[in-house]
Amino acid sequence: MKQILLLLITVGLNVAGQFLMKQGMGQVGVIGGSLGTMANSLTKAFLNPYVLGGVGAYGFSSIFWLILLSRVQLSYAYPALSLGYVAVTIVSALLLNETVSPLRWLSVAVICVGVILLSRS
Repeated sequence: MKQILLLLITVGLNVAGQFLMKQGMGQVGVIGGSLGTMANSLTKAFLNPYVLGGVGAYGFSSIFWLILLSRVQLSYAYPALSLGYVAVTIVSALLLNETVSPLRWLSVAVICVGVILLSRS
């Protein structure tokens, strides 16, 4: 049970990190152009509070990931991280108002079936 909780915390922090970084990059804008322009945009990105929060969430996620890896096999833990794809898709649709195609929802369902099968192994 502790391993499942560790996995869910790791995935949750990963998803939070992705969401926060996307919010921040929405404020920063598209990164492109010359090397100098990209460097300026990246500096702006890394000073954005949302991006910093996302990077922080990733850092905490890594701590929980290391704890999880000390307790379970990598062949179990790593595929289970695909729950993050499911959660990111749901967050993208609900909080970012992104359009998710039926094929993408089907893909999410296939991932869920895979994780269920994995958990029974």
